[in-house]
Amino acid sequence: MVQVRQSTIIDAPIDDVWSILRDFNGHERWHPAISFSEIEGGDPVDAVGSVRHFRLADGGELREQLLALSDKDFRLAYCLLEAPLPLMGYVASIQLKPVTDGNATFWEWRSEFHPPTHRREELVKLVSEGIYQAGFAAIRSLLRGRVQPAQARAPTPAPPSAPPLIPSPVSSATTSFGQSATTRAIVVERYGGPEVLQLKEIGLPPPAPNEVRIRHTVIGVNFIDVYCRTGYFDLLQPPGVPGMEAAGVVEAVGSEIAGFSVGDRIAYACPPVGAYTERRNMVPDLLVRLSDDIPDEIAAAGLLKGISASFLLHDIHAVQPGSVVLVHAGAGGIGQLLVQWARHLGATVIATVSSDDKARIVERLGAHHVIVYSRENFTEAVMRLTGGVGADVVYDAVGQDTFGGSLAALRIRGHLVSFGQASGPIGNWDIGRFASKSITVSRPNYAHYTDTPEKLAPHVERFFAALRQGVVRIEAPKRYNLSDAGEAHRDLEARRTTGALVLVP
Repeated sequence: MVQVRQSTIIDAPIDDVWSILRDFNGHERWHPAISFSEIEGGDPVDAVGSVRHFRLADGGELREQLLALSDKDFRLAYCLLEAPLPLMGYVASIQLKPVTDGNATFWEWRSEFHPPTHRREELVKLVSEGIYQAGFAAIRSLLRGRVQPAQARAPTPAPPSAPPLIPSPVSSATTSFGQSATTRAIVVERYGGPEVLQLKEIGLPPPAPNEVRIRHTVIGVNFIDVYCRTGYFDLLQPPGVPGMEAAGVVEAVGSEIAGFSVGDRIAYACPPVGAYTERRNMVPDLLVRLSDDIPDEIAAAGLLKGISASFLLHDIHAVQPGSVVLVHAGAGGIGQLLVQWARHLGATVIATVSSDDKARIVERLGAHHVIVYSRENFTEAVMRLTGGVGADVVYDAVGQDTFGGSLAALRIRGHLVSFGQASGPIGNWDIGRFASKSITVSRPNYAHYTDTPEKLAPHVERFFAALRQGVVRIEAPKRYNLSDAGEAHRDLEARRTTGALVLVP
């Protein structure tokens, strides 16, 4: 932990200085870096526990909570709830005292926080100079121009030399973006196992005029990230950052951007890869706006899976009432959505899982029959459950271990939808063998259904509607720190998890 302490003498009576500082929502009127501030929920500005949400002139978003306020002692304390930089555990206090010799005020501003070791000096300087000394100068300038105390809260020009409160990676949200910055990210420098996922500080160039900068709050983990890490998919070229799904906040917008503003809550599930990072720049064509009823965590955990389930169930094979649907890995992230949604569409749902614990999860989600494939041949079970007819459609993301059995579990003119290969590639198959049942096999590519706003929008709308109507529900995902991305991949590949996995920057 570090402690920062700065003090100054303000040539004004203590009551005048305090009348400005006690307004917990008033710093936008005097601190040069604040462009907008509001108290959440309409609480009074001096109510202990109130939260102020404010925006910097450069687009950064912060939230702080009032912890204590005493008019008797001329003291207030507050803590940081959310910020664009890692000021972990930040707690600060302001204390005023009258100067005994003269009508002036002694002002002490102090704080303590836990910075990352490699950024300690940078953040200490930022707080002491960018926040405290800039604030001292601004109040001093404000009070010099006052005619009477009632004018203390009138807006005044910021001192031209005052540094920003918290430097963002950009210096303006709409004009010049300033110099490049850095951000923490998971970098793949060579294809390989989970061990190649390394946390590094990487350069973050200024957003282009047609880009927005996003500060991630939650990052989705999907099996496609494993394919990118191993090189099976060529979406990532080392050195590169994996990840195709995240939720967050727009932190800055380029000069050519229309339709997105700083502070917008958004999510995405699309290329290019690069989501395993605290911040990134993106062209916003495929960004999805989040309404207040869709939490960041649910969006990051479910958007890619929900969009996939939408086109798998409605476009690749339109599930009809009375259909028999076999879902492999029913307790997985997308498997859970397929089970729930297919049942809602009127299908008889058969799901395969690897353990009894996972079987109980899938039963609660509405599967009519659950097969624990580790002790029962799923093909034989499906034929038994269907009276020897077989399934109308099989949704198979497992691949090598299940492909042959999936073909055998289909009815005549059945449809095998192979949309993943968690157990490995399916190998070479003679399509002449499919004629014995007139089988149809599909291998859909996610991007071909989502690579334009016009293609993407119907699936997003359908998925969000299913969430709101309770057609599907997404359990709270398993959370990992960004630095533990390798552990998340190990758990995913070993099938140790159920539901969704997310990284938290």
